[in-house]
Amino acid sequence: MAGLRSGAGAPSGRRGALAAALTVLPLLLLTCCVRCAESSKPSNIIVVLADDQDVELGGMMPMKKTKALIGAAGATFVNAFTVTPLCCPSRSSILTGRYPHNHEVRNNSLTGNCSSTLWQKGPEAEAFPVYLNKQKYQTFFVGKYLNQYGKKEVGDVGHVPPGWDQWHALVGNSQYYNYTLSINGKAEKHGDSYEKDYLTDLILNRSLSFLDERSPQHPFFLMLSTPAPHSPWTAAPQYQKMFSDVQAPRNGSFNKLGKDKHWLLRQPVNPMPDSSINFLDNAYRKRWQTLLSVDDMVETLVKKLDSMKELDNTYIFYTSDNGYHTGQFSLPIDKRQLYEFDIRIPLMVRGPGIKPNQMLQAPVLNIDLAPTILDISGVNLSTVNVDGQSFLAQMAPSLRNGTVRPFFLVEYTGEGHPTTDPACPKLGPGLSQCFPDCVCEDAYNNTYACVRTLDSKNNLQYCEFADSESFVEVYNLASDPHQLENIVKKVDPTVLQAMNQRLIKLQSCVGDSCRNID
Repeated sequence: MAGLRSGAGAPSGRRGALAAALTVLPLLLLTCCVRCAESSKPSNIIVVLADDQDVELGGMMPMKKTKALIGAAGATFVNAFTVTPLCCPSRSSILTGRYPHNHEVRNNSLTGNCSSTLWQKGPEAEAFPVYLNKQKYQTFFVGKYLNQYGKKEVGDVGHVPPGWDQWHALVGNSQYYNYTLSINGKAEKHGDSYEKDYLTDLILNRSLSFLDERSPQHPFFLMLSTPAPHSPWTAAPQYQKMFSDVQAPRNGSFNKLGKDKHWLLRQPVNPMPDSSINFLDNAYRKRWQTLLSVDDMVETLVKKLDSMKELDNTYIFYTSDNGYHTGQFSLPIDKRQLYEFDIRIPLMVRGPGIKPNQMLQAPVLNIDLAPTILDISGVNLSTVNVDGQSFLAQMAPSLRNGTVRPFFLVEYTGEGHPTTDPACPKLGPGLSQCFPDCVCEDAYNNTYACVRTLDSKNNLQYCEFADSESFVEVYNLASDPHQLENIVKKVDPTVLQAMNQRLIKLQSCVGDSCRNID
């Protein structure tokens, strides 16, 4: 809003001068107030969410522009984790700021509460966009939402989650072509034309249109949820020949036997057959190819904000829902496991008050995104039911005082098929994700909870499985960063007992008790 102008002339004499002063003073005060209000206008917020992008195995290598424009311009969190390494429960945690045991989305299935009626009536109605909307933010979503979103039995495309002013959500799981979007509750079908339909580019173009059409009187929030680098790994035409000489990293736990680990890690053939290695190398290259379009998207978005003179008043977050693996412990491709490659995620943020080129060590979780976003928007966090905590203080210490958590929880509920996979008849029921070469990545009893300790003194992980063996895995990541040795039989029993008690507390924590574990 521009300052108010006065067209009145100046009266003569002492009385006239006094009258003029009394006339002008309220106008000066009003102008000052307007300018003060403008300078304290709430910051805009943008979240770019990738799908299955690892950070441990080089997943950020293709993202040169993103690293320069967000990471180098702000803060990179080198110890960022998902609290559950799978798309739907992780995204539900991002939206609510809650652990899975509190939002009750357990896996990617409707029976696991992915975009279920229970989710819609409960946690979704309390997700952070609802609060942003109350703060007068203009909210915009485009891209993949939750894996089961748009299914007929849970509202079809007509279901638009509360809090979103503009809604352009993908029906179902990640695709690049031949998909359906819900456009504010109405179906919009797309084909296989690169210019019209390539989803990563469409996400960018719809976002640019929203920015052009928004009201300048209110701040905006955009969430751009890309399909990349999720399967089917369809790169844009101009990038399909890139990285032809790249292969999956061969170091660490690559092609290693899952010795002393949960039975699911002991079942792959070791060493892996050439067919599995060729498959995962091809997947690795294609994942990188898809990310080049995301990198372009970030660059265009930053340039757009700059041209609008909004860049300096906008927080931009870049992250992923979970990590990924390609050959670690002889598992060809997937996520879902408790190991670093699946639970570590990229996280970079730039914005007001954040100094450039920061490499921050304190652990942050994806359940911290919602409270951080709400903190930026001015919401009183004591009024919000979240398990996470704002990390605004870590990025910009001058804005907030913060605390670093000593422990955190990683939990996952396995998925399986009740019948035997016809392609792998020797394996029996209860398994899933058995490809390539009938190597299964998940099972009903691949259900676990871990307590992770990461500070200057300890770098430990303690995990318990809900299976017939009551299997336990313990790792000292300070001396064994690739988690090659399960040291459960070597650790002092008092340490195991302490970790077990912390895990019990974390598995039942709610809100404050999740942030204050002794």
